[in-house]
Amino acid sequence: MALENKLGLTSSAELAREEERISKKKALELFESGKLDKFEVGTFSALKAIHKYLFDEIYDFAGKLRTVNLAKGNFRFAPLIYLEAALENIDKMPQSTFDEIVEKYVEMNIAHPFREGNGRSTRIWLDCIFKKELGKVVDWSRIDKENYLLAMERSPIKDIEIKHLLKNALTDDINSRAVYMKGIDHSYYYEGYAAFKTEEL
Repeated sequence: MALENKLGLTSSAELAREEERISKKKALELFESGKLDKFEVGTFSALKAIHKYLFDEIYDFAGKLRTVNLAKGNFRFAPLIYLEAALENIDKMPQSTFDEIVEKYVEMNIAHPFREGNGRSTRIWLDCIFKKELGKVVDWSRIDKENYLLAMERSPIKDIEIKHLLKNALTDDINSRAVYMKGIDHSYYYEGYAAFKTEEL
């Protein structure tokens, strides 16, 4: 079953295709309009604004906290009862060094604040922090998909792998549209409906 959506689509595969097309178009607008540079870098309010911009044409929940508990494989993301407190703590985390930025990114992934579209939104959010603090962004085309997904899966316990992957993919080509767009390539970093288990409240 497809997630409830504004497009009236009932096929998961069709929704995934449309979602990718629309969110990429919106991500490009966000980049080219300069709106991205106006958000308060490294805050949840910035991530919320990015998510809303990318997915507002598709979902009613764009930019809104999820109302279900989410798990992927054996890993449970932050339970709803702790979600707001977790996001407040993430806002307070430092972000002045490479290690601090990646640690903040890992915590935001554990929070997984939205029902869908966390990966794409959070990768843009991460690049905004790198750009502001270090004058660099991630060239996602230099990161193998499987290695990335495994490293992110293990990152709550040990973040050395994701730090290694991201550090080796940093570039100072911060104004490249092509580099930016790689981070939201949905087919490359597939977030997948079937992979998620949810508990309705």
